Parts: sequence; structure tokens; C-alpha cells
Amino acid sequence: MATMTVNDTEIWYDDSGGDGEVVLFHHGYTGSHDTWPQIIERMAPGRRYVMMDARGAGDSARPDDDRYTMAQYTDDVIGVVDALGIDTFTYVGHSMGGGIGFLLGLDHGSRLDKLVLVAPVPSGGVVTPPGMREAGAALWHARNEEELLRQRLVGAARPESIDPVRTKNGVSRALSVSVGHYEQSWDSIAAFDVTDRLGELTTPTLIIGGAADGLVKANVEDYLRLPRASLHVFSRVGHLIPGEVPDEFAAVLDDFLVNGVVTAGTLAKRVAEDASA
Repeated sequence: MATMTVNDTEIWYDDSGGDGEVVLFHHGYTGSHDTWPQIIERMAPGRRYVMMDARGAGDSARPDDDRYTMAQYTDDVIGVVDALGIDTFTYVGHSMGGGIGFLLGLDHGSRLDKLVLVAPVPSGGVVTPPGMREAGAALWHARNEEELLRQRLVGAARPESIDPVRTKNGVSRALSVSVGHYEQSWDSIAAFDVTDRLGELTTPTLIIGGAADGLVKANVEDYLRLPRASLHVFSRVGHLIPGEVPDEFAAVLDDFLVNGVVTAGTLAKRVAEDASA
């Protein structure tokens, strides 16, 4: 675990090292790298696993500026892999990190081996019901940890799988992000719009959704727009997929890293190639 200066900001990262396939993990809005250790420990050995915290969140620095945007976060990912001497890598991003993944695939596709978008920000941005954002922001600015924790625990699609200690730590992390991260990131997420470009994204991509997540409909629609993608939707799972079903999530991720995109189209192509051999 260490920090590096990327785009004039101190960014926290962790690098398992080695010369195996590189997999970089990025968290979601108001999240941190805490999402990923329990997943990495379940993954197959032999790969090089890298985690990072976005500027303004986790253990990264909190600059007082206006650079908390999806584009800047994308540049920071590229800055981290460049500093580590990594040429190509697989990117795994949750929520806001998934939106960053869309931009990586569109603007830095030559750097990606595979792309995994976990309950990602939809390609057309996030639209919330009237008053929802305002109510959540009021709790955040009031530092109302008790109510935020209650909402996470009660709102879990699989309450039996939720670790109260991990959930409390997640709320504490969310309350610790900078004001810039909290406000500007949301504005950037809401204004996000790359839908018309998804046909250009040819990196082998896996979208992982939760059937009980409000974003899942948009996630499926984005999957249908991608020319080279697979889809996995977990039943009775909400937005925080890695924390709700870590065993199942790690298995799906491992399978994709090994087998890549498998669809009716790829299977038909395999049959045709075998017949002509």
C-alpha cells in the first residue's frame, strides 16, 4: 500500500506485483478500495491485482479544486498504470467506477485487455426520483451516520449477507470524502452521456448487474448497445454487488477473465469454424 502523485494529486494505490495479467479495481461514488480486498482474496492466484482510490475519497488526497469529474478520474487511472509501467490491463469498476470504465473503453481502448462494469453509471447518466438526491445530500452534510447506516441495512436486498461492521465502515468512508468529490462527482455522473458512442466500444466487456438495483434496466440496455459484451445479473441483489455476494461475484469475474465474452453469437461462430476445419 502506497501513494503516488498523479495529475498533481496524491493517489492511494495497492499493487500485488508480479508479472501476471493485470487487473485494476476502482470503487464507486463516495466509496473506497475497501470494496475489493474480499474479492481479490477469492480470485485465482498468479495475476497482478491493483487497487486505487479516487481523488477526494478513501486514502487519496482531497484537493480543493474543480477536478472531480468522470474525465479526470479516467485520466487518473491512466496516470496510475503509466506510473506502474503497465501497458495493458483489465479494468473492473463499480458504479461511478463503471462510468469511468466506459470512458476508458472509448478513449483508451488500446490499453484494455478486458472491461468489467459492475452496476455501472448508465451511459446516459443517472436520473433519480424527485427529492431523492436532496434528501441524501441533507443527511451527508448533517453527518447523520446513524440514519445513513440504517438505510443501508434496511435497504439491502439480502439482509442476511450484510456484514454490519463492513457496512458501518462504508458509511464512514462515504462521510469522509471531500465536499468536491461529493458534489462535483454527482454533477458529473448526472450529466454523463456517452450512449451514442457505445457502438465504438469494442473491448471485450462484462456488465454485472443486480436485479434489485435501480440501475439494472439501464445496465441491460447498455449491454444491448455494446458490440462485444456479456451480461450477468444477480437475483435478489442490489447495487453493492461485491459486498452482498462476494463468493458468487468473484466466481463470475474469474470466469470472465478466463473465458472472455461468451454469447449466442460467439458460440455460433465457434460451431461454424469447427465445421469448416
